[in-house]
Amino acid sequence: MESEKKIMLSGIQPSGDLHLGNYLGAIKNWADRVNDFDCYYFMADLHTITVRQDPKELRRRSIEMLALYIACGLDPKKNTLFLQSHVPAHAQLGWVLDCYTMFGELSRMTQFKDKSAKHKDNINAGLFTYPSLMAADILLYQPHYVPVGEDQKQHVELTRDLAIRFNNIYGDVFRVPEPYISKVGARIYGLTTPGQKMSKSEPNGCVFLMDDPNVIMKKFKRAVTDSDTENCVHFDKVNKPGVANLMSIYSTITGKSLEDIEKEFEGQGYGVFKPAVGDAVVQTLTPIREEANRLIADKEYLNSIYKEGAEKASYIANKTLRKVYKKIGFYQL
Repeated sequence: MESEKKIMLSGIQPSGDLHLGNYLGAIKNWADRVNDFDCYYFMADLHTITVRQDPKELRRRSIEMLALYIACGLDPKKNTLFLQSHVPAHAQLGWVLDCYTMFGELSRMTQFKDKSAKHKDNINAGLFTYPSLMAADILLYQPHYVPVGEDQKQHVELTRDLAIRFNNIYGDVFRVPEPYISKVGARIYGLTTPGQKMSKSEPNGCVFLMDDPNVIMKKFKRAVTDSDTENCVHFDKVNKPGVANLMSIYSTITGKSLEDIEKEFEGQGYGVFKPAVGDAVVQTLTPIREEANRLIADKEYLNSIYKEGAEKASYIANKTLRKVYKKIGFYQL
């Protein structure tokens, strides 16, 4: 008898347009795992409101993100795709876990410190406690693995701590998940800021999945390389972070090794290399953009996917929530 697939879950906030870092670091890898895992992927819209959002833009991004998920290869018949806010159990378990998360644990969260520094006029309680909601997002579905970047490991560690703490008090309630970190394409840096992760906050160095091909080419031609006089394509993250980042992008898209890339561009310089990387990205993103635009025009279809995803996700999430409520003593009808 064939054993059940292990469960994997992840989500991205629709707080900004999806970019190349999201695709190469996460979504591209998600599509490859459907044969090995039972996958749940959601748009984390509840998390977005820790920072003020334009309601119209948030709705647009929520529907566009679903279209891009599908265009990037996430078949809704094989993956459960849903909006976080469509499954009330996320917020319900989030509150319960708030009450089992220590103040000191939340105070140590790196992203709280970073976001507090960037949004000094809006350091709200949600910004402080959102790791508990993130833990709820994960634990509701009893996943075996959570695909995360290196910068998210701290949140998965807290999730594991909360699961173990709760299980020690009430018995076997939550599965303790493992972080799943891809070795290839796990971290893509900005084209103009190769020392920082690619981010929508630096639009000139950020390639968005819906960018026009001409825009993409301009961004790559302007990409930061290095100031040495060699002008050679060589992988050195310390001394040539810009070149190393471009090589990582090219390697992840083409499947070529770093050694093969060095040989391919030997003696040709950055004037040839940068447009070549840009062209490879354009060739990859053009069919994704075109398919996403086609899907966005079919809002009825996308709404049906959200509805089906929410129904399936709710069925699983509510089973966990009922068990938690019973364990902690809530009277249930």
